[in-house]
Amino acid sequence: MNNTQTKTTAIFITLIALMAATRADHFGSALHLPDASLAVFLLAGFYLPRWAFPALLVEAGLVDYLAINYGGVDGWCFSPAYWFLIPTYFVLWFAGRFYAARYRFSLRSLSEFVAIAFAATGVAFLISNASFYLFADYFAKMSAAQYGNQVAQYFLPYLQSAFLYLTAAAVLHIVAVQVARRAAQA
Repeated sequence: MNNTQTKTTAIFITLIALMAATRADHFGSALHLPDASLAVFLLAGFYLPRWAFPALLVEAGLVDYLAINYGGVDGWCFSPAYWFLIPTYFVLWFAGRFYAARYRFSLRSLSEFVAIAFAATGVAFLISNASFYLFADYFAKMSAAQYGNQVAQYFLPYLQSAFLYLTAAAVLHIVAVQVARRAAQA
């Protein structure tokens, strides 16, 4: 296995483990880290080849299945809207691909990353919540405006969960690039 394959494998395994370890709790608690799925899909788009997207979708579905059927997690969110997690995660994965094509190791590029990640996370929030409103059959007596007001409170935690992991990944990326540059100069 060459160096690129080794890095790809290590990143893939890390992202799989991160999603598996955190997926059961959306926003986190005193005992659980928040769900890393949003960040995982964006980072996979940046670092990994195309085959990683469907592999991570399968993992997400399997983790959810196991959590609902064997882990005591409430299946309330599992509805026909669940299928809209595919475009939700695709937006994040595509944002990672989009940024990868523009990436340069610079402060300006880092600010572009933040803007792209913010926009993609916002669109993902809209897709997942609008589809849940439209297809979950829980909100027949609630107008779209009422629903929007109710779910707006979750936008900041949604962003915070994603950016917790994206910030850590950006710091690790910066350190890894600096270490590699110093090693190349030695």
